[in-house]
Order: sequence, then structure tokens, then C-alpha cells
Amino acid sequence: MSDPLAAARPRALPEAGLRTLRPLVRTYLRRRWDLHVDGVEHVPAEGPVIFASNHIGWLDGPLLILCTPRPAHALVKVESFEGRTGLLLRFAGQIPLDRFRRDVGALRTAAGALAAGQSVVIYPEGVRGAGDVARTKDGVAWLALVSGAPVVPVAIFGTRPAGGHAEARPPRGARLDIVYGGPFRVAQESWPRTRARVAEVGGLVQEHLQRHVRRASESGPRVLPGPLPSPAGQDAADHGAVPAPRLEGSTDV
Repeated sequence: MSDPLAAARPRALPEAGLRTLRPLVRTYLRRRWDLHVDGVEHVPAEGPVIFASNHIGWLDGPLLILCTPRPAHALVKVESFEGRTGLLLRFAGQIPLDRFRRDVGALRTAAGALAAGQSVVIYPEGVRGAGDVARTKDGVAWLALVSGAPVVPVAIFGTRPAGGHAEARPPRGARLDIVYGGPFRVAQESWPRTRARVAEVGGLVQEHLQRHVRRASESGPRVLPGPLPSPAGQDAADHGAVPAPRLEGSTDV
């Protein structure tokens, strides 16, 4: 079987919308919340970059896309690409992802953007949760092996109140933190890339992100919100879960 990403070619995603929106919305975010961004020196100024972030709340997606040092393109659940929100996401050059199957098209798009020297955002946990990166999927590892792009770990704090449900919003004036860490990099590998190799690199990416989240929480007034509340008759670990594609991206924006 051929590698579905072996033929990926540089294909830049549009960034004019991002460059227009980012300054305006960042101003709004800073007026509404106490926003702190640290570690931007770890983000390469040029070339492909994969931002791999923990995932705790609804606000993570827009916050990271709008506040990264460089314009970034996130894999976003395809259900969000409807109505005015969908128009806005397309205008901002975001990538629709079908979470219920192995979405080769989304992966090709992300790989093409990386090959063109752009940056891509992925949430390895796949769904919102405690943000401690206890469980991940291997999409970051796959794209890192395909592209050779450095993986910059990102720790987000404050976007969901402690004990809050999946759609909870931080109160006005709450402290929000985005902390970038030192990049993790593996050499680009051509086909074949075995499942074992992808899983091995996925484990290394998970460890790197876990370590970064822990260090970021220890270096300032930053606390994770804990697990999502469990709905009646449903285990907390399954709350908000979906059938996992073999390669993942952000489940929401």
C-alpha cells in the first residue's frame, strides 16, 4: 500500500484572512481576559512548525490560532464549517477534519502547508479534557515524520474554570496563559513508515508535551481545571469522546 502522504507537495494555505483578523481579535481578547503569553522565543521564525497543544476548553482553538507568533492553520472538526462560523474559518485558512474516519484529505492539506513552510496546530488529546495529556493520538508524530517539521509544545491554562463543563467559558478578567516550549524534532522519513515507528514517535511527543505542561504549571500561577464533569450514566473518560481517527487534529475551535 502506498503512503497517502508520500505525494504531498508544497501547497500554501491562504493567510490574508488570518493577518487581517489576528490583530483585531487579539485586542478584544486582551481587553476581556488577563492574557499572558510566554516562551515565544522557542518558536522558529520561519520554516514549517507543528504546534502541539493540550486541550482543556472551547476557547483553546481561537486563542491559539489568534495568538501564535506566526499565522497558524488548525485542523478543525468539519461540523464547525457551517453558516457564518464556516465562512470565517475558511476566510482564516483553517483545515476541516472529519473525526469519524481517517481523513486523508485533511492530512494532505496539513502536510502541504508544512511543505510550504507554514505552521499547523494540532491537539494530540483529540477532545477537551483535563489537559494533562494522559492520552494522545499519533497525528502529530505522523506529520512530524512526513515533514521533518519541529514540534513546538504548547501549554494552555485558564480557558475552562476548575470543574467546568466542556462548553464553560472563563469569566471576564480571568487569567489565561499560553506557554510555548522548546521544540521536539525527528528526522523526516520517507515511506514506508511503520505503525510501530509512528507509535514510537507518538510516545516521545506525548512525553515531551506532558513534561512541558508540568513545568509550565510549576513555573507560575497556572492550574489545570481537572477532568470534565461526568454526565449521569456516563464515565468521565468518555465524555465528549468520538470514534478516534487514526490521525487526529483539533476537535473544535
